[in-house]
Amino acid sequence: MIPRRSLALLPFAPMLAHAQVPPGRRSTQDADVVMPEPGRRAWAAQVPVIRYGIMGGENEADRLGRFEAYRALIERIFQVPTRLFPASDYAGVMQGLSAKQLELAALGPSAYAGAWMDTDGGIEPITITQQGDGSISYVSVLVVRAESGITTLEQMRGRSLAWADANSASGYLIPRFQLRRAGIGVEPGQFFGRTGFAGGHEQGVIAVLQRQYDGTMTHASTLGDPAQGYSRGNLRSMVDKGMLRMADVRIVWTSEPIMNGPLAVRSDLPDAFKRDMQTMQLALAKTYPDIARQIARGDTLGAVEARHEDYALFVEMRREEAAARRRRS
Repeated sequence: MIPRRSLALLPFAPMLAHAQVPPGRRSTQDADVVMPEPGRRAWAAQVPVIRYGIMGGENEADRLGRFEAYRALIERIFQVPTRLFPASDYAGVMQGLSAKQLELAALGPSAYAGAWMDTDGGIEPITITQQGDGSISYVSVLVVRAESGITTLEQMRGRSLAWADANSASGYLIPRFQLRRAGIGVEPGQFFGRTGFAGGHEQGVIAVLQRQYDGTMTHASTLGDPAQGYSRGNLRSMVDKGMLRMADVRIVWTSEPIMNGPLAVRSDLPDAFKRDMQTMQLALAKTYPDIARQIARGDTLGAVEARHEDYALFVEMRREEAAARRRRS
């Protein structure tokens, strides 16, 4: 783990190091990775229902629609009732894991770090989504209205900014971290005239389009066609759903690469359950590519094995944020 005293000196390189798959990790591309055979497992006695948490940031109906085929597949393969639990925000899923009301959840890197801290290490990552170019990262982008006249980050000075969610890496933690390291104050009245929380990534972009804020932080891949919102991420998802035309917005700031968040599972569950869920996730894109694209919200090569060390920096950044809040109060 990175010593806390060194965090202020960190450049952006630690996140850049996560742009490609670390060596020695199992991945979808491995020939021996195949979908588990259907059948009820011995661990079902301890896990009679699989409860899967889905974070906020997108309206509930769309989230349930994207994950329904995935839910049905888990249930069919392991012959255990599987339920989806969409939360209104990131904290809802984190609390569900802490209260042992969920078995697993797809988390952003900041939400994973927060849930790991809240549970005293009671969750662990099992897989990371891999993008179409082989990387395992994405970026935070600052989006403004195209007609606003704002073309640079400097022109956001004194303007209003919507953060997506306090537990979002791309919508809060990473842009605050990187802007501070660039000498830009992120508290209200320092650089931005006003800041607030939109309640999610979709909500942040909508708030900008409706002129409630001048800009918002959200996430994108920066791969693929910019006119389509790139290959995956919130912008692409909103374009695909007819909620956004990229001609109506402009990106004026892009972060360094951010490690994709993991599929995480409670540590107290049977090891056989964890292995089965990891194997299924690794094999998903080669066996059921349409389902893999649905839950990844865009193009994906599949997944790679995840380890807690991949998110140590995010734990330290959250600790820094918490310390800064205590100093302000």
